[in-house]
Amino acid sequence: MANYTLLSILIPVFNEERCLPELLRRLGAVAFPLAVEIVLADDGSTDGTGAILASLVGDPRYVVVRLGENRGKAAAVQLAIEHAHGDLFVIQDADLEYDPAELPRLLEPILTGAAEVVYGSRFLGRLDGMKPLYSWGNRFLTWVTNRLYHTQLTDMETCYKVAPGALYRRLAIESARFEMEPEITAKLLLQGCSIVEIPISFHGRGRGEGKKISWVDGFGALRVLWRYRRWTPEHEISSKSPVPELQNPSP
Repeated sequence: MANYTLLSILIPVFNEERCLPELLRRLGAVAFPLAVEIVLADDGSTDGTGAILASLVGDPRYVVVRLGENRGKAAAVQLAIEHAHGDLFVIQDADLEYDPAELPRLLEPILTGAAEVVYGSRFLGRLDGMKPLYSWGNRFLTWVTNRLYHTQLTDMETCYKVAPGALYRRLAIESARFEMEPEITAKLLLQGCSIVEIPISFHGRGRGEGKKISWVDGFGALRVLWRYRRWTPEHEISSKSPVPELQNPSP
């Protein structure tokens, strides 16, 4: 069983001056079972986000890095990975749709040696405010993932993907935007990782509140899923991607 000592919480940030202070407050209130560093990657924000991040520089709890221009969520996450020091990683959106108080439950199977990779599944937990179009799109993309990669996930697009830092670094994320989620999942499955899912809650926000992903991004996700699938022989996927045993404790 691996001895993990530091969790890096990777936070891509773009124009989140309204939500970021509350997110940082919530993170500070969580009793994590191991040491934590918070890596914030500014994706070329043009509002007051930069000033908030500047106020964190010098605080040992935070690592603050910046992209010179807006390049997309995946680019910000990759930058955060390059500056993170942890032996466990998780991505945390800055928009308050995901509750960081649930992260310790996702860490538990990894810390006890019961899992290598854990996803927080919104569809096993409590959904609040997810538009029907987004719900259908997420379920469809997960269905495509299951068909192509012979697995049984319920939420491929979830933000909460907890995995060893060494594994994240090997992924070498190539996507620029939200197609990062299927890229990470495809690469994990092709490396033989069995993904355990834990129920989480989700509190969706609309585009008027700053939500940035749109239905158009679904086409990019499909292209990514097929791109990594088409170059891998069927027998390799079957042997590398075992059907995971889903864990379903109460959310």
